[in-house]
Amino acid sequence: GQGEAVLFARSATAGGQQYPVHWGGDCWSSFEAMAESLRGGLSLSLSGFGFWSHDIGGFEGTPDAAVFKRWLAFGLLSSHSRLHGSSSYRVPWEFGDEAVDVARRFTLLKHRLMPYLYGVGAEAHRTGVPTMRPMLLEFPGDPACRPLDRQYMLGADLLVAPVFTEDGEVEVYLPEGTWTQLLTGETATGPAWRTERHGYDSLPLYVREGAVLPLAADGRSPDGDWLDGITLLVHPTAEGRYERTVSVPDRTGATTGATFHVRREGDTLRVTAQGCDRPFTVRVAGGAGGTGSGQVTVPL
Repeated sequence: GQGEAVLFARSATAGGQQYPVHWGGDCWSSFEAMAESLRGGLSLSLSGFGFWSHDIGGFEGTPDAAVFKRWLAFGLLSSHSRLHGSSSYRVPWEFGDEAVDVARRFTLLKHRLMPYLYGVGAEAHRTGVPTMRPMLLEFPGDPACRPLDRQYMLGADLLVAPVFTEDGEVEVYLPEGTWTQLLTGETATGPAWRTERHGYDSLPLYVREGAVLPLAADGRSPDGDWLDGITLLVHPTAEGRYERTVSVPDRTGATTGATFHVRREGDTLRVTAQGCDRPFTVRVAGGAGGTGSGQVTVPL
C-alpha cells in the first residue's frame, strides 16, 4: 500500500542504511556459500544495516535438495525471506515433498513469530540496532562470542544456528544463562558449546532466559490481527526479581496495539494488559498456563 514500499539492493555506500532491504547478492548454491552469506550478512549488520536478506537456495547454479532444505530454515528465520535463483525455479515442490514440508513448517513458524519480529523490526527502525545480530553485539562481555559467524541472534531473545551440513550436525555456542529450545522445549545451560544433530525440519533455535515472546494465534496468515488470540510465551529468570514489559505493534507498525506487563509475585506470574480488551493466553515455558482478559495469573 501507499507508504509501504521496499527497495531490494545488493550494494550500498555510507547512508544506504536508511534504504532497506539489502541482500547478499549472487552467491553459489552450496553449503559453503550459505555459510559465507551469513558471514557477510553479519558484517553488514555491524555496519549499521538493520535488515538483510539472501536468496534461499543460493543464486548461481541449482542447489541439491539438502542445500535447499537447510537454506529454507535459515532463510525463513531471517529478517526478510526470499526464494530466488538464476538457473532453476526456487519453489519447494521442485525439490521434493520433504522440501514442501520444510517450507510449510518454517513459514508457519515465522507467521506465528510475526508479533515478535515486527517489534524487532520497529526497534531497528527506531534505534538502528539490527534485526539479525552478531553474537558479539548482544553479548559484548563474552569473549567466546567475538569470532562466531555461523549463528546469530534474531532480535534480543532468539538464538539461531543454521545447519550447514547434509547430515544435520551443527555446533552451537550458548552464552551464560538458561536457554530453551523453541521447537522442543528442551533446556540447556550456558556458557557451553553443544554439538547437535537435526533433521531438515529443525535447527538450533533457542530462547533466551527472561524473554517474553508474543506469538500470533494463527500461523497460516502473516497479516491478521495479532491481538486476536495472542499467546505470551514467558521464560522467567530462575530466581530473583523478574519484570518485563512487551509491546505488540499493530500490523501497520505505526502504533502500539497493546502492552503487556509481566511480573513475578512470589510463586506466581502476573500479566497485565493495556490496550487489549480481548482474551490472551500466558504460557510459562515448561510449566503452567492460563487465559483471560485484562489480567492473567499463573503459578510458577
